[in-house]
Amino acid sequence: MKALLALITALLLSVPASAQTVAITGGTVVIGDGGEPVPGGTVILRDGRVVAAGANVAVPAGAQIVDATGRWVTPGIVGGFTRLGLVEVSAVSSTNDVEASESDFSAGLDVAPAVNPLSSAIATNRTGGVTRAIVAPGTSNAIFGGQGAVIDLGADMDAIMQPRAFQFVELGERGAQRAGGSRSASHATFRNALDQAQRYANNPSAYGGQSSDALLNRVDAAALVPVVQGRVPLIVHVEQARDILNVIALRTDYPRLRLILVGASEGWTVAPQIAAAGIPVIASALNDLPAQFEQLAATQSNIGRMRDAGVQVAIGMIDDNDAHQIRYSTQYAGNLVALNRVPGATGLSWGEAFAAISSLPAEIMGLGGEIGSLRPGRRADVVIWDGDPLELSSNVELMLIDGVEQPLTSRQTRLRDRYLSIDEQQLPQAYEW
Repeated sequence: MKALLALITALLLSVPASAQTVAITGGTVVIGDGGEPVPGGTVILRDGRVVAAGANVAVPAGAQIVDATGRWVTPGIVGGFTRLGLVEVSAVSSTNDVEASESDFSAGLDVAPAVNPLSSAIATNRTGGVTRAIVAPGTSNAIFGGQGAVIDLGADMDAIMQPRAFQFVELGERGAQRAGGSRSASHATFRNALDQAQRYANNPSAYGGQSSDALLNRVDAAALVPVVQGRVPLIVHVEQARDILNVIALRTDYPRLRLILVGASEGWTVAPQIAAAGIPVIASALNDLPAQFEQLAATQSNIGRMRDAGVQVAIGMIDDNDAHQIRYSTQYAGNLVALNRVPGATGLSWGEAFAAISSLPAEIMGLGGEIGSLRPGRRADVVIWDGDPLELSSNVELMLIDGVEQPLTSRQTRLRDRYLSIDEQQLPQAYEW
């Protein structure tokens, strides 16, 4: 393994990244588009982009060859819903930028300035094969959390791939709490906000904000303008079937909304309606217990059943280690593959499961032409694994983001290496009783 890594590093560093043509040959290649793995495939990279990938791919003359025989070559994992880079220690408020409980703003908040590229969680998840992530704010005293971003996990200070990529709103149980105690209040608040945003768009200079009939300041109203105009997606957190149907019904009055559902524990019960509305879903893969009243119909078959109904569905991790453990996405995808062996359950094929953590979240965010797969022209976010990436025993041997090799060290790996082999004399002396 060390010899392979040394060879790859030497090849990648021998010429500038922008001028390289690299051929990764002999590995099991995963395109990430829902197809099955390709044994003995080839991936061609040039100028930080994918040129070709799959079987029977010709190696260009002069290309630097990396022999990946016995290994798996995949696109990087795309975290479908995360708070990555916003939290260092959840219980320490000074390191937690998910919510702004004392702020006068809600929809106008932008997570981009708060994302910390040096967060220990970013390094940890990079070692688990995660190259990109959809990062959302949370909510505290309003139903709108603000504007989320898409980031890369590269070891540099330029983490933001796309700022203000979407708006986040809480409806359902949590939205009801934020709006004053009922779903009626949350929907009235939501509709009022969109109406005020339309008013602001029509005549910004005349918009007062915070008046008795506005209830939305100018900053928040301005942030919702691209949402009501359909230029920016609106990610809506809902779990219960009736809340999902209520969100679908919003299209009647606001037909330009680009809705994305997140969570959707009971989505399978109304999957035909979601599919007919053409609304994609970023669902929780392992949510199978009624932790809330709005999740009484939760089942691990949720994603598979929605897929069968024609819903475009990816894996996300809302309220599930969403700030620290996005690398669990591969385990979750693997569990959906194994679910096919459970009588009466509905899982995903291997290719479908991997797409749910790579190309599908990218496509849902409108970035399928840039990230999430090894299709030609995509960014060279490539991961080489020592085995099947959906198996817990597999590890990342090499990662590229935009064709640039990334370090695979973290605080955890440094602690492991520090104490893996240590002389007894170096250990702290124990107390003697």
